[in-house]
Amino acid sequence: MSKKVVHMTSVHHPFDTRIYHKECLSLRRAGYDVTLIAPETDAESAIDIIPIKKYKNKFLRMAFSTYQVYKQAKKRQADYYHFHDPELLPVAWLLKKNDNVVIYDIHEDYATSIMQKEYLPRPLRKLITKAYKRIENVFARDMDLCLAEKYYQELYPSGKVILNYPLINEKLMARTVDDTIEQLENKLLYTGNVDVDRGAYTQARLPLIDAEITVYFFGKCAREVADNMYATAGDQKDRLIIEGIDRYVPRETIDDQYMNRRWLAGIALFPPTEHYKRKELTKFFEYMSAGIPILCSNFPVWKAFIDRYQCGIAVDPQEGEAIQDALEYLRLYPEEAAKMGRNGQKAVQEELNWHKEEEKLLQWYDKIGEQTREAGDEHAQ
Repeated sequence: MSKKVVHMTSVHHPFDTRIYHKECLSLRRAGYDVTLIAPETDAESAIDIIPIKKYKNKFLRMAFSTYQVYKQAKKRQADYYHFHDPELLPVAWLLKKNDNVVIYDIHEDYATSIMQKEYLPRPLRKLITKAYKRIENVFARDMDLCLAEKYYQELYPSGKVILNYPLINEKLMARTVDDTIEQLENKLLYTGNVDVDRGAYTQARLPLIDAEITVYFFGKCAREVADNMYATAGDQKDRLIIEGIDRYVPRETIDDQYMNRRWLAGIALFPPTEHYKRKELTKFFEYMSAGIPILCSNFPVWKAFIDRYQCGIAVDPQEGEAIQDALEYLRLYPEEAAKMGRNGQKAVQEELNWHKEEEKLLQWYDKIGEQTREAGDEHAQ
């Protein structure tokens, strides 16, 4: 009989890439009976999705959605509960028994995330961060921890690192980089959520820095942020294309964009923040899969990544001249740009892909499942 696995999220989209496309589908293919409890959707799914009501108000969501998640999860009597949001810590704590596994999947460095929330006064941010760490320590004490970034291991030494490396997208990988040499367009691509800490305003300056470039954003962007980006670009705002204002951009739409143009580079010109400067961004791997050179901020971890795989250029995001020099280099030396693209594809094909992480995930599930069974047997004696 298949082991029951319940993934739970009250915050993420039901088709979130890490949750649905990577973890849930990998476990299902391995023979687990997988259910996902997630905000409601009308889209068809390959696995059983139990919908919960989606509240726009954060406090209503934290009060009512979490309770719905608990009720539905408890009914399943699963062997594994795997949750993805810190607000579900109390729910997961209530579900933890001697004979089951509860996994807290840590997608973000929540402490630094709280510290960069501008709408909170700084002293309150510190207070909330301390309170969060204390709550997390209490509720997660008997849980297994799944870490989405390498450096989280310093924060959670007992956690298991399952990196967010990309699914190998055969369609993207088949894109012939050499074909782009003579056809590179003066267009830059940004994919993923758009907000201030992800460089929205820094990147909105690009049409002012370079007279030829047009920048395309494909990812959810709040209306207020989009309006401020257009204001930043001023009379060059026509060269700022934002798809995803106040709406989710489907995975298929983003993949189409990778295929449909000869992008000069994929960009990640973020300002320096504690939250991002040590992360390996998902968009890096997507740009690499599509054979697109990366143009990113020169944070030490990011620059080391670019240098190791020779797949782009890292610059100071505040130095307009450095950014323009990088763009001009890609335009003047298309063979070098193509080589960066090929290097990126090769690294993803051979090393930086979900297939490697999937193997780690399945082996880890086997191991912690066995450990839990042995501990349960000892407890029963």
